[in-house]
Amino acid sequence: MLSISSLPNTIQKKIIVMFQTLKLAKKTSKDDYLTHLRLVLLAIGAIGGIGFVFKFVGALFE
Repeated sequence: MLSISSLPNTIQKKIIVMFQTLKLAKKTSKDDYLTHLRLVLLAIGAIGGIGFVFKFVGALFE
């Protein structure tokens, strides 16, 4: 269990680990970003299309 006295030390270690992770992270290229954006938009469109088909079929059988 964490004690009150070790809490600031624990928080300090977590912050150090966060900064080390940010230093290792690299910025994605524009090409990678656009590829991911296309995939996300395609997935959103596919899910929306499936929802539209279900709604349309449901409206036909009312």
